[in-house]
Amino acid sequence: MGLARYLAFPIVILVAGAAYLVLSGELAGATMMLVFAGAMTFFMWVLVPTFDHEGNTAPIDPDFPEPDR
Repeated sequence: MGLARYLAFPIVILVAGAAYLVLSGELAGATMMLVFAGAMTFFMWVLVPTFDHEGNTAPIDPDFPEPDR
């Protein structure tokens, strides 16, 4: 589930952008969706490995006192 896990959401955005371009003919909106799909690809590449604590996460300081809540 490697590459599909990273690209599923951005591909949906790209398909929606292509459909928007074909149906409306507006290049500006389709370009914005293309840029958004690129940004989502980057963020999915960065964030998906942290799901289920699989990748790098913030370090935990064992000496940090837990705040009273």
